Formats: sequence, C-alpha cells, structure tokens
Amino acid sequence: MHLATPLSLSPAVQVHLLFAAVALVLGPLALRSRKGTPMHRGLGYAWVVCMLAAAASSLFIRDFQRLNLGGYTPIHLLALLTFAGVGSGVWLAVRGRIAAHRHTMWRVYLGACVGAGVFTLLPGRYLGDLVWHHALGLA
Repeated sequence: MHLATPLSLSPAVQVHLLFAAVALVLGPLALRSRKGTPMHRGLGYAWVVCMLAAAASSLFIRDFQRLNLGGYTPIHLLALLTFAGVGSGVWLAVRGRIAAHRHTMWRVYLGACVGAGVFTLLPGRYLGDLVWHHALGLA
C-alpha cells in the first residue's frame, strides 16, 4: 500500500500527475467550447501543452518491478500515442480539416486522459490505493 500523500512521490510523478490532472479538466472544456472562438483556441492550446508535458514527464517515470524494457512498461506506449495523436490533431486543425481534428482530439482525450486515468485506479497503483484504500476505506 502507498502513503496517502503526493509529497511521498518522486518529483517526476508529481509533475506528471499535475499536468495529467489539468489536462483531464481542460479537455472537456476545450472540446465543448464553441469552435473557432478565442476561448476554444486558448483552452485547446493549454490542453495540448498539458498533454505533451504529461506524456513527456511520463518518460521519466520508470518501473523495474513490472514487465519492462529498460524500465519502460507497456503503459509508456500511451506517451508515444499521445505525441502522435496530439501532433496529428494540431496538424489537422492547421490544415483546415476540422471534422478530422475534432475526431482526433476526442480520441486522444478519451484514450490518453480517460483510458489512462482508469488504468491508474487499478489496485496496487498509487492513485488506486489513494482512492480505494485511503479515501473510501475499502480493503
């Protein structure tokens, strides 16, 4: 079981959690804001920065206890998919392919934010222990 404080985590994990949490909140705001407005663009740029920072910071978090290759576990593949998905989504917007941009950004949000977020809630992972054991008192 993990300690119930984020301060017990390495700085790399703290940075990753911060950017991931902000991206999780900004995503729906950007995706649901009126398209083409300064609000949508501002939220979108902020979300892109947070997603790229979360993906980059994840590369400094290594685990030599689980199945790994040089400390990188299968979940690190999400970082590569995030770089590719966010880059593709931005490129599509710049090229004026708005429907494809919208579809790509939704997929990146659902896969990299929501999907990865669900994965982190598994028992034995830090956030899973924090939620299930410390916050809810479940064994």
